[in-house]
Amino acid sequence: MAKADIGLIGLAVMGENLVMNMESKGFTVAVFNRTTEKVSAFINGRAKGKNIIGTYSLKELVDSLKKPRIVMMMVKAGKPVDDFIDMIIPYLEEGDIIVDGGNSHFPDTIRRTKYVEDKGLLYIGTGVSGGEEGALLGPSLMPGGSPEAWTYVKPIFQAIAAKVEDGSPCCDWVGESGAGHFVKMVHNGIEYGDMQLICEAYHIMKDLLGMSPDEMHEVFKEWNEGELNSYLIEITRDILSFKDEDGEPLIDKILDTAGQKGTGKWTAIAALEEGIPLTLIGEAVFSRCLSAMKEERVEASKLIKGISPEFTGDKKAMIEDIRQALYASKIVSYAQGYTLMRAAAKTYGWNLNYGGIALMWRGGCIIRSTFLGKIKEAFDKNPDLTNLILDPFFKEKIENAQKSWRKVVATALSNGIPVPAFSSALCYFDGFRSERLPANLLQAQRDYFGAHTYERVDRKRGEFFHTNWTGKGGTTSASTYTV
Repeated sequence: MAKADIGLIGLAVMGENLVMNMESKGFTVAVFNRTTEKVSAFINGRAKGKNIIGTYSLKELVDSLKKPRIVMMMVKAGKPVDDFIDMIIPYLEEGDIIVDGGNSHFPDTIRRTKYVEDKGLLYIGTGVSGGEEGALLGPSLMPGGSPEAWTYVKPIFQAIAAKVEDGSPCCDWVGESGAGHFVKMVHNGIEYGDMQLICEAYHIMKDLLGMSPDEMHEVFKEWNEGELNSYLIEITRDILSFKDEDGEPLIDKILDTAGQKGTGKWTAIAALEEGIPLTLIGEAVFSRCLSAMKEERVEASKLIKGISPEFTGDKKAMIEDIRQALYASKIVSYAQGYTLMRAAAKTYGWNLNYGGIALMWRGGCIIRSTFLGKIKEAFDKNPDLTNLILDPFFKEKIENAQKSWRKVVATALSNGIPVPAFSSALCYFDGFRSERLPANLLQAQRDYFGAHTYERVDRKRGEFFHTNWTGKGGTTSASTYTV
């Protein structure tokens, strides 16, 4: 029997669809699942008559592969990944490759890369985005880990990946150790931000402008034909027009509690550890947490009197203002995400290609959009760009949107409609463009109660001072350090 090009462990929906994608591109795939009944069902069902080999043990899986063997895991993040690594290592030889295609946390991938390399093997942790449809028809893939492994995995990954207009695959090498899973984590954080921004636009149109789902469908349809063109705007358009069995909009019957799998939270935690103000994505995560407090919110709505939304202006003009606010806030979200990637690259010694990452996200993934083409152009022009807002294209866009953006945030807040993502993005923009912030007072407070010292505007940076503010303290100050 001919040997398979790649083996895949885990026949849930993503795993199955990736196998079908690989086979359709001319690769022979061997499959294994811990529950072996799934292997039989797959081989006798969707995979029947195709170049897919069913195996019923890890040894059989490994024995069916060409050398160097490539074994890809599509299993639940966490302990199951470690368990499979330990179970499969005894069957592998030096130079064989283990690939984790799940949503693993990047510190785990850093640890696993070292562990597997110490055994003489190679390791890849890759982000896979695009959901089940992407897995089948062309996902965005973000591989990182052992650089030597990329030569062998590249032909398969780039063949199955989504392609942009010029045929470029939405997949390229990201960097060493956990870089691939880090970039996928940031992708998911940006996804949280994009979704929250869209939800806030929907909230304003629904509760302030009194628009029906069908009316909002038309707005999102129009937006998707312009500079906001993206997968998430497109599906929002479709969701708003979808009718339940009784002919009523299904959206109005869905309970307002959002779930999350943790990647947005990981992004926010990574930002805190790197000291990067990832405010919009942080607010998007907290908004999901607040939505989950449904019973408490229902009770509070009976006890607390707020303000009733009332709009008397030009509805059409307000819709355009919301569009501009959404675009400007989106710029901030991506700017923050890219700033986090730049900081992490420095911390972990990764050589990230920021324009290349935008290209990987340009198709196949959940945040795919026209917008990402502009980000790629920005980094192609200036690979050392420190903040996306400083790129001439985005700077002009955000400056032109300012008036509408401020109007939307002010109008929403004065009408009691929460817009945490819109407003935190605006606050970040205003903070970022401020030559002077009130942190001088904050540092004085720290020195007052804890002798934490401060720098002075009339002395060179790096010189620290302590004041005996009460006359009762001494001259001893605390050592200076930044967490």
